[in-house]
This record gives sequence, structure tokens and C-alpha cells, in this order.
Amino acid sequence: FRACFWASGNKMAAKLFGLGACLTTVGLLVFRMSRPKQDPVPGSIPSDSRQQVVAFVTELQDRICHTLEDMDGGAKFHEDIWEKTPKGTGGGRTRVIRNGNIFEQGGVNYSQVTSSQLPPTILVKHPHLKGQPFFATGISIVLHPKNPHVPTVHMNYRYFEA
Repeated sequence: FRACFWASGNKMAAKLFGLGACLTTVGLLVFRMSRPKQDPVPGSIPSDSRQQVVAFVTELQDRICHTLEDMDGGAKFHEDIWEKTPKGTGGGRTRVIRNGNIFEQGGVNYSQVTSSQLPPTILVKHPHLKGQPFFATGISIVLHPKNPHVPTVHMNYRYFEA
């Protein structure tokens, strides 16, 4: 990651370039790291698919937060760990950065949720899935730079299993 952030002699230009490079690198990491491990039976879902994707997404959140803190050079993320009720149906890690050198405010959030039945909105298009449990996880990023000429960033990476 870091090699692309400090490529320029102009520190601010390097930081702004770094933001784009960071998000591009994140996209490449998602593509490269999200390929499943080879499973013995072609076309089958690995038995530990949920553990694999949770490990991937939480590690991705950690990497993005550390990289953005390094790039900002001032502000640090504050974390709130939460659990969905009833207990055991989900949770996540909300991370917020505020009043930094580059970022006015931003969030890099991880969540996961499970349920014994799919949401009604999905059943409208897929009624044959009624009664099926589901698992969903992902990461959401929203960044608001201080500089009004630098665009706001919004990105979601989701995994859904039914």
C-alpha cells in the first residue's frame, strides 16, 4: 500500500493521490483476495465459507483504517463494537474518523447478520426461498475530505449467503 502514497515530493498532492490509489488498491485487493480457496469438489461451497469471508472483511477493514490514519497523519479512528438483538443474530464494528488533516469525517464499518428467514423484500422476487435462513456480511466506507475539490467517497462490499 504505502509505496503509492508517498510517490510525489508534494506532500498534499501525494496524500490526495494516495486516497485514489488506496481505493484502487482496495478494489484490487477485493478482487484478488476474494477468490475462494480451491475446494475438492468443483462448484461446491467450502464448508468454512462464512469464516473465510468474515476474516477477509474484518482484515480489509483493519487495513483500510490503518492506511487512512497513516495517510491523514493526524486523526485516528474511534471504534464502537455493537451486537444486534436478539443476541447472536449479528453485530459489527463501526469506525469513525473526524477532524483530521485530510478527512473532515469518515466511516469504515463492518457488519454481519444472520436470520432464520429471508427478508420479505427478497421473497417478493423469490417466493420459492421462503423459510430459508441467510447470512450477510460486508464493509461500507464513506469518506468526506476537508478539501471541497476532492470528491466524497462511498463504497460497499457485500457477501450474501442463503
